[in-house]
Amino acid sequence: MANSSSSSTVTDLISTVHHDIIETHILTRLDGATLASVSCASSHLHHLASNEILWSKVCRSTWPSCSDGSRSFFSDAYSVVETVGSISDLDRPFPELISAVDLYYRGKLIFSRVLKTETTTAWFRSSPLRIDLVDPKDTVETPIKRGRWTEDTCRDLENDLTLSWIVIDPIGKRSANLSSHRPVSVHRNWISGEVEAQFTTVVGSDSPEETVECVITVVTCGEKEMHVKEVNLKVEKMEGTHLNGNDSLTILRRVMEGKRGNGRKREIESKKRHEDFRMKRESKERKMRVESVFDILTVGFGIFGFVSLVGFSVWRTSI
Repeated sequence: MANSSSSSTVTDLISTVHHDIIETHILTRLDGATLASVSCASSHLHHLASNEILWSKVCRSTWPSCSDGSRSFFSDAYSVVETVGSISDLDRPFPELISAVDLYYRGKLIFSRVLKTETTTAWFRSSPLRIDLVDPKDTVETPIKRGRWTEDTCRDLENDLTLSWIVIDPIGKRSANLSSHRPVSVHRNWISGEVEAQFTTVVGSDSPEETVECVITVVTCGEKEMHVKEVNLKVEKMEGTHLNGNDSLTILRRVMEGKRGNGRKREIESKKRHEDFRMKRESKERKMRVESVFDILTVGFGIFGFVSLVGFSVWRTSI
């Protein structure tokens, strides 16, 4: 009763504040998640917080690559994907997929880009999906200093590198953020010497065999000051193979239509799902190796038995 009375009193007090003051000096200072929470406090605040100009500014400040935005866009891009949905209009044209990507280091924007990918070409639909944002001839300068030891560099990137990769359906007006926000793994490629950070989202379904992982890889290089060499997106199946563009597009459309969860839990949920996905993949690989060894032994014993039988027959004939 006391809490209910206190909340009612606060709401009554807020309603006495002029709406221009609330809109200009209070709501504009809030981030998107807090603004969404405030809008649920009362019908008065809900009305004030439904201003699309306000949400457009929130979206631009949260994701600089997005030139415009709305409350529904923020809801799609901020929330974390839980399960895929069904596509009610599968035959609807989907001529292009928009990727809006922002990469930060210690809260400072170091890379921001929007890329439109044509989805109607035969090459896109039949080839393994790989969306690259950095031209192979170019690299992106960053303020990242390479540590004396590889472990220090990896730990630094794991803690301070953040990324959002929002895929957008411009016709259906839906979107989804495929990044785990912080890397789920950072390691050095011992062949090239480059450091690779991976951001992922595991997309589950009713069948474990249909579970896939959207993998975003950021490749950095440089001896002292590090540069971003690659930023790419691929969709991997449980066995490690990559989906082609057509199958990947179907998955991404189902992701945009799927169930969403609290975006504040993105890092924890993404890392947990990534680890579960890798454990299942390793378990499946071990099972396949055991089955392969068993098949080889079976064939070997069969050949041995056949050769023994032929040898015995030849020996009996010679006697």
